[in-house]
Amino acid sequence: MKGYVRERRDSSANEAIARKYDVIVIGGGMSGFCAAIAAARHGAKTVIIQDRSVFGGNASSETRMHISGASCHWGKRNAAETGILMEAQLENKYLNDSYNYSIWDGVLWSMIKAEPNLDCFMNTTMHEVISDGSHIEAVKCYQMTTETEYRIEGGIFIDATGNGTLGYFAGAEYRIGREARGEFDEKDAPEKPDGETMGNTIYFVARDMGHPVRFIKPDWAYTFDESFFKHRYHGDIVVYHDADDVVVLKPDEDYEDHRDQLVEKYDVQSGYWWIELGGDWDDIIKSSEEIRWELYKTIYGVWDHIKNGGDHGAENYELVWVGNLAGMRESRRLVGDYILTENDISANREFEDGVAYGGWPMDEHTAGGFAAKGEIPSKVRSFDGFYGIPYGCYCAKGFDNLMMAGRDISASKLAMGSTRVMATCAIGGQAAGTAAAAAARLGLSPKEYGEKHIKELRQALLKDDCYILGVRNEDPDDIARKAKVTATSEEPGAEASKVINGISRNTDTECNEWISRPLSEGEAALCLRFSDAHEVNEVRLTFDPDLSEERCISVSKAFLDKEPIGVAKDLVKDYTIILSLEGREVFATTVRDNYQRLNIVKVPSILADEAVIRIDSTNGASSAKVFEVRIY
Repeated sequence: MKGYVRERRDSSANEAIARKYDVIVIGGGMSGFCAAIAAARHGAKTVIIQDRSVFGGNASSETRMHISGASCHWGKRNAAETGILMEAQLENKYLNDSYNYSIWDGVLWSMIKAEPNLDCFMNTTMHEVISDGSHIEAVKCYQMTTETEYRIEGGIFIDATGNGTLGYFAGAEYRIGREARGEFDEKDAPEKPDGETMGNTIYFVARDMGHPVRFIKPDWAYTFDESFFKHRYHGDIVVYHDADDVVVLKPDEDYEDHRDQLVEKYDVQSGYWWIELGGDWDDIIKSSEEIRWELYKTIYGVWDHIKNGGDHGAENYELVWVGNLAGMRESRRLVGDYILTENDISANREFEDGVAYGGWPMDEHTAGGFAAKGEIPSKVRSFDGFYGIPYGCYCAKGFDNLMMAGRDISASKLAMGSTRVMATCAIGGQAAGTAAAAAARLGLSPKEYGEKHIKELRQALLKDDCYILGVRNEDPDDIARKAKVTATSEEPGAEASKVINGISRNTDTECNEWISRPLSEGEAALCLRFSDAHEVNEVRLTFDPDLSEERCISVSKAFLDKEPIGVAKDLVKDYTIILSLEGREVFATTVRDNYQRLNIVKVPSILADEAVIRIDSTNGASSAKVFEVRIY
C-alpha cells in the first residue's frame, strides 16, 4: 500500500487551547471526584483534570486499595460516609457484586460524564501554574493521548492532587514530615521536627488455582529469609491489626470476639500494606519512580519467600496481578486557615465551621517501611468516637482562590494519619466542591464565603446527604419540617416523627429513623400534613442501607467474605408518593427497584397540603425504614 505525506504542521497548532471555568479541580482520586461532581451539581461550570486514564486514585483498578473511613472496617457502628461517595458505592454494589475493578472504573467515569456542568480531561497532566503567590490565574496542562495543550483559567481552584502539586507550583505554604512536639503540644510528636513520612505501597493479588503452581523468582528481585518478616505476618492464616501490635486468628476463631481491637484485616490472597518504602528517603515525590522499582524488587522477593521460602500454605497460589502504580500515603500537606492536630482528634472536637468528619485511627507507619527490619510497621493510635474537620482545613492560607481536598489538606503529621484515608478525603472533597461552587457564584474568595455563609454551606451538605457532627436540618425551605407526621404503624423508639428530626443516621444513643411493623402485617406508609397548602417541586427521601456495613470494593477475600451480597436489604425498593389538596389526589408517582440511599423525586410544581409516602417493598428487610423526608 502506498503511503502518503502530510504537510508540515503549522507552528501555531502548538498554542494552548484556552478554556475557562468557575471551578477547576486538579486530581481525579476520590476527593477530586466528589469535589467536581458536587461543584457541578451546585451549578458551577466545572472541569476535572486527571493525569490517569481512570478515576478513583488509590481506589481505582491501577492501585486497588479498599476505601477506608471512619467505620474502621466494622470497628465503629453507624459511621459510614454518605453523600456522593455512598452514591458511587451503592451504584457499584448494584452493578458489580463480584467487585470487578473494570466495572468500578466505569461507575466512576459514568458519574462524571453524567453531569451536564462538568467537563473532564483524562490522561492530562498539569505542568505549570500561573500565579502571583496569592491568586491563581490559570493552569497549563498537556493531554498525552491527543497531544493537546490546554490553558485552563477560572474562578476557584481545588488541589486534589494528593501531593499538593497545584499549591506547590502556585507558591502556597506547605509542610512535609513531622512537627516538633512543642509546636502544637502533641504528645505523640517527636521532640524535634524531621522529614519522615509514611511510604508507598504496591499491592498484589494471588489466587488459589486448586493445584500446585510454581514460581521462579526474577533475577532482579530481592531475596528475603524469615528474619525480614518479624511483625509482618504472611502465612496461611487470617491476620488482624490492633492498636499496639497484632492479633493472630486461626480460621476457627471468631472475628466478632475481637471486633473492638481490630483496624485492618487481610489474608494471603492479597497484600500486603507493609510492603512499603520511601518514607525515609530524602524526597518521596522526586524519588517516586526509583521507589516504585524498589517496591517491584521487594514485592517479587516477598512472593518468592511465600512460595519458596518455607511452608506458608501457598503451594496452590498463583500471582495473578501486581499493581503498576504505587499507592502514596503521604507527601506535602498544604497549610490552610486552620491546621487540624492530634489534640483535636483525641478530643472528638466539633467545630463551628465543621464540614466533614473522621474516625480512622491516627495511623503512623514506620518511615522505613519494609526496610526497617524488625520494627513494628505501624503505630496505630486508636480513639473512641469521631472528630470534626473544619472548613479552614480546606482553604489555602494566603490565597484568595485556592482550596484543597484529600490527603493534602491542612493537618499536622499526626492528624493527617487519620484524615488521609479515602472515605474521609471523599466527603471533604464534596464539602470543598460545594463551597467552591457557591463562592464562585457569589464572587467571594473561599475564606470570605466561609466567614459569611458557613451555616448555608453546612445545611447544603446535609441536604446532599452528608453528615456533620452536631448539626441538624434547619433548612427554612424544607416544608416537611413543619408538617404533622403520622404513620400506619411504627416500632417503639422509631416513630414516624423521626423523619423530620433533622438527623439522617442512627447513633450509639439515638434512633433517628422511622421503622414500620413488618410489611406482611399490613400497609406501611408515612403521612405528612401541612397547616396550609404549599407548592411542591421536589421530594427527597433518605433510606437506610445499614451504615455499620462495609460496601467498599476490594481485592481482599477477607473483606469481600464479610460484605453482604447484593443490594442492601434494609433499603426501600418500591414506593409510591401521593400528593393531595383538600382531600383530593393531585399527583402520584411510583419508584421501582431502588438501590440508592438518597432519592430525589421531581414534582411538576403542584399545590398540596398532604404528602403520603407508601412503602410497597424493601430489598429484603421485613420492615420499612426511612431516615428523612424533605419536601421543597
